[in-house]
Amino acid sequence: MAQKPSIPKGTRDFSPVEMTRRNYIFDTIKDVFRLFGYQPIETPAMENLSTLLGKYGEEGDKLLFKVLNSGDFLKKVNAQDFQEKNLNKLAIQLSEKGLKYDLTVPFARFVVQHRNEISFPFKRYQIQPVWRADRPQKGRYREFYQCDVDVIGSNSLLNEVELIQIIDEVFGCLKVNTEVKINNRKILAGIVEVIGEQERIIDITVAIDKLDKIGLEKVNEELRSKGVSEEAINKLQPIILLEGSMKEKFESLTELLANSEIGMNGVEELKIVFDHLENLKLKTRCELDLTLARGLNYYTGAIIEVKALDVKIGSICGGGRYDNLTGIFGLPDVSGVGISFGADRIYDVLNELNLYPDGEQFNTKLMFVNFGEKEAAHCLQLITEIRKHNISAELFPDNAKMKKQMNYANSKGISYVALIGESEIEQNVITLKNMQSGEQKTVTIEELIKELS
Repeated sequence: MAQKPSIPKGTRDFSPVEMTRRNYIFDTIKDVFRLFGYQPIETPAMENLSTLLGKYGEEGDKLLFKVLNSGDFLKKVNAQDFQEKNLNKLAIQLSEKGLKYDLTVPFARFVVQHRNEISFPFKRYQIQPVWRADRPQKGRYREFYQCDVDVIGSNSLLNEVELIQIIDEVFGCLKVNTEVKINNRKILAGIVEVIGEQERIIDITVAIDKLDKIGLEKVNEELRSKGVSEEAINKLQPIILLEGSMKEKFESLTELLANSEIGMNGVEELKIVFDHLENLKLKTRCELDLTLARGLNYYTGAIIEVKALDVKIGSICGGGRYDNLTGIFGLPDVSGVGISFGADRIYDVLNELNLYPDGEQFNTKLMFVNFGEKEAAHCLQLITEIRKHNISAELFPDNAKMKKQMNYANSKGISYVALIGESEIEQNVITLKNMQSGEQKTVTIEELIKELS
């Protein structure tokens, strides 16, 4: 008995309908990236393991898919490591390559490797799958797509402004109501400085980042459990609960962080960004959120996160500024800023809100019924002419029963069917059937092209 086929856990097949919807998302995002002058690159599915290891922390290293060396993969294995089951050392000896974990580290490697071939600032976008050996669960997969857009080699805050414009344009095109939350890593550093807890910056920011999910009381409990003093917690309250207009928030921050140079730098940077955004009159609401701390160890300046307003789901886009992305590969002091659109979560949002355009534009528009060899040959000539006018058309390949051919057209959501028998060939006309209304009429090829265009 043949074994039932299956795919690895955490991976998915996509049907034609699903792929049509996903491509709609990818194409929309790509069009916006190009509109703003970003150029596409691609990096291999595999990178040298030496490129990937140590870039994502200990937990990230565990989630790397390692590719077994080809041929005699045991020849480089140390016998003692094998006997002692030293898994970390064995992994490096057995595997020289790994599937890429994200698009950022390969991008850093690309910039350093091709530094003499690219112009700075370098504006790139990249839409490719990545792989993580994570435990599969709802909304979390082992293979998924990232849609990254970055500009590297420029310190200008206009880059942050442009990325927020891109967010506004993408979600405007997709008709998703969103809110952009913005913070700055330097403000977070200033906050922990003024409350006297610089050593616990990670513990504090990880805790306050959960404010929306667990509430203030539990955030304070977590801070206490991490050893943050009661005095520091009390000082923190008015900062993380900061309210008022944008102007009032900045006035309060200026007063609270007056004695922190790094904090004031962050305030000034954000003021510049928000001043530009106010003048641009974006459709998307932009808010200052002091509890936002995404990837604290990674970002050095602005932090950006996007939430969908009409669906309960996590962040659907996010990113920020990093001051030394390429330093890990020997090219220090090259600042960059970027964001990543979560294609899978955006897909879920559009599904829930039914925001996809009419499927007709993605389907075959016209199908010619096959009445036999002579009729099929005549139809092929007409189809060639019709396709020149950017009308998607196909001929049913077999001279099958009419019911089978019409069922095929219905199953594919084809809008029109063309019927050409001997009399239509003699008169040089086409019988055109509208599959939704059932209406039939006789038209010339010129009339058909005009109607379907």
